[in-house]
Order: sequence, then structure tokens, then C-alpha cells
Amino acid sequence: MTRLKTLYVCNSCGGQTLKWQGQCPHCREWNTLTETVQEKNVLRFSPDSMQKQVLSLSEVETEDMPRFLTGMDEFDRVLGGGLVQGGVVLLGGDPGIGKSTLLLQALSRMSVHHRVLYVSGEESMQQVALRARRLSLDVARVDLLTEIRLEAIQSILAEHRPRIAIIDSIQTIYSETLQSAPGSVAQVRECAARLTRFAKTSGTCIVLVGHVTKDGALAGPRVLEHMVDTVLYFEGDTHSTFRLIRAFKNRFGAVNELGVFAMTEKGLREVGNPSALFLSHHSVRVAGTCVMVTQEGTRPLLVEIQALVDEAHAPSPRRLCVGLEQNRLAMLLAVLHRHAGIPCFDQDIFINAVGGVKITEPGADLAVMLAIVSSLKNRVLPEKTVIFGEIGLAGEVRPVQRGQERIKEAAKLGFTCAVIPKANQSRQAVKGIEIIAVERVEEAVSALF
Repeated sequence: MTRLKTLYVCNSCGGQTLKWQGQCPHCREWNTLTETVQEKNVLRFSPDSMQKQVLSLSEVETEDMPRFLTGMDEFDRVLGGGLVQGGVVLLGGDPGIGKSTLLLQALSRMSVHHRVLYVSGEESMQQVALRARRLSLDVARVDLLTEIRLEAIQSILAEHRPRIAIIDSIQTIYSETLQSAPGSVAQVRECAARLTRFAKTSGTCIVLVGHVTKDGALAGPRVLEHMVDTVLYFEGDTHSTFRLIRAFKNRFGAVNELGVFAMTEKGLREVGNPSALFLSHHSVRVAGTCVMVTQEGTRPLLVEIQALVDEAHAPSPRRLCVGLEQNRLAMLLAVLHRHAGIPCFDQDIFINAVGGVKITEPGADLAVMLAIVSSLKNRVLPEKTVIFGEIGLAGEVRPVQRGQERIKEAAKLGFTCAVIPKANQSRQAVKGIEIIAVERVEEAVSALF
């Protein structure tokens, strides 16, 4: 028997090397090389035509791509208005988070107007049918295929020509032209490339379900995210009923969009007012709580920030953030001491964003700082007050994007006061809400305390 030759492929950049190394020589990432079987060079893709015509960009004929509405407004929002003809979407998430449930619900609604196909490589037909029956879905027009061979899937897709096809999941599909096992770097990259090529040539919209690693990143080579048009992440705690869908890449819409769902006995239900999820309801107002308005894509969200400041009983005070960036907290504490004269070097500080939401934008700086001061002084912030603004190292309060939309969202939910950067103050007042515009950190502290 001939001995199979092996090589090592980087999960991050797809680079290849003949021997294992701790660091990839191509992208310099650590511990990303995995062993795989070296495949023979075979011609897998045939060119569309041997003669290629070069045209000026202005001479290329364009047309608006039709979109397929999924029947779920939150899902359509994240996709940028719906699925695009010939587009490829990659949906990743933790096991059991609800990826298959979401896509099966969307297919049942789209099957009324379009021909759809659900390809399952992980479950049998009976298991998929049991899920559809449990969710009380109308799946009479949903075609189902249980197959993991890529060539067989491509043959069925070419024969039936569905408008939308779901591949659940890409890690279970394998090509007979490769000798490596399903789920390996070579198989995932090859299968995704051929399915993407089929989508572009046939006009079928393909949704790929992807597994994630223990770190929360999509499993497989990083080039998988570069091949597809849209990358979505399905987030949420399995012990909680709420689920979030984020768009990290979208060639046909805005990124950082957010869709909010609630998991019920009948599947995923859309949440029309997600701000209510991220606000705690206290019977009595308490110190250390502050409401801010964050921006997720085109949607403003009201999130409650909670801070607990307590005297440290150890030589090194603890700094813990849940839902916010830890390094930014250290910067805010330094600015608070230097420019507002409030030291916290001997205090344990814990910060939490209610509802499990992750805030990555710097517009939460002012709210976090004032929540810390409120807990430290044990003084309650004024009722019905929202706060947002970015803080610089010089102690200035910098403006944030879409300031007026944030203020209008707060006014719509009944808030009567807003502490904002002075640069975000508009000449036209928003009805029902008082604006306190500040330029520096010390102004914000003195205005509320």
C-alpha cells in the first residue's frame, strides 16, 4: 500500500506547510496548523468559456437583485432586507442555540411563494419531520434531502432548481474527489467553494450552517468567511430564552445589525421591542444603575448598565466586566481620577450589561463612568434619565454617531432627560425630553451629583 502523504493547513489563512510548527509561517498565528491528507491536483472547476472579454466598468449592465423575504422581520433586518438571489449566507452558532429551528421556520414561510430545499447532513428525515410537527409548521411545500455527498447534493440542486437551499451543516458535507474526512479544512473549503460557485451560476440562494469552536469562532478555515456574501452569528445563553443574530459581514446590507428572538415551545418568536429586554424593573430606584442608548447597526437600543463599587479586601482590587470591554474600564477609571478627582484604586469594581447584550461601541463610556460614581457615592441617578457619550483621555466627552436617533428612541420609551455630548445637541428640541449637554467629564459628574 502506498503511504498517504500529509501536510499541515492553517485554519486561519489556509496556508500549507510540510511539517508542524507552533506558528503559521504565512499569517504568524499560533496553534492554527492541523494535519490533513495531501490531495492530488485534479481539475475540479471548468471555465465558463475559453475566451474572456474585457469590458469597461461603465459598460457592464447591472440590475437590482431581487430579494426573498423570509417572513420574519428580525431575520430580514439582519440580512439587509431579505435573501439575495445567488447569494451565499453562512450562519454560525453554538450547538442547540436554534439555528436549524430558525431556518426551518423561515423555509416554511418562504415555501408559499418559492421553491425551497432543506438538505440535512446531521439528522434523518424522521427527526426533521418531528421538529416541524413540534413547531406546528406548514411544510407541505418544503422539499427535504438527507445527504452528505457533495456530488449528490449538486445533482439534486441542478435537477430541482430551488430558489432557496439550506445546507445543514457544511462540516458534514464531503467531496469524493478528496480523501480527507468530512469536517477537515480541505473538505470544508472545497465544498463551500463549489457550492458558492453553483449559487453564482444558477441563481439559487444557499444558506450554509456552520459549527463554532469553543472560542465562539466559526470552525474551519478563515477563508470560508471570505468566500460567502454574508456571515451571521447566532448568539445567546442556552439557559435563557432570548437569542440574538448579528451580521459581521454583508455584501448586500449593513453590518453589525441585530435581530432579537425569544425561544418558545413553538419555536423562535420575534421580539418587536428589544429595548424592554435590556432594562431591569426595580420596585425602588437603586444606586449604581444607569440607562444608556447604544446603536446596533441602524437600530437604537436602550440598555441598563449596572455598577457595583465596594471596598477591596485584597492587595489587588478586582475589575470585572460582563458585556463590556475590560481594558476600556481601566482607561475610564484613570480619566475619572485625573479629571474628576474621584479615585477608585482601592475599590473592587464590577460592571454588567443587563440582558446579556455585548456592547462594543465607545458610546457607553459616559454611562459606565456615571454608574460607577453613583455606586461609589451611593446616590441614585435622576429618574427617567438616559446617558451616552464617548470619553477621551483628556477628559472630553466626544460625540457619537446617530445621536438624534438615540434621543428619539429614548423619548419614545418615556424617558424625560438625556445627558449627551454637546456636539450631539441639535437645534431642534425633541418633544418630551430635556437635554443636558456636557463637554467634559467633570461637567457630567457635577450635573448629576
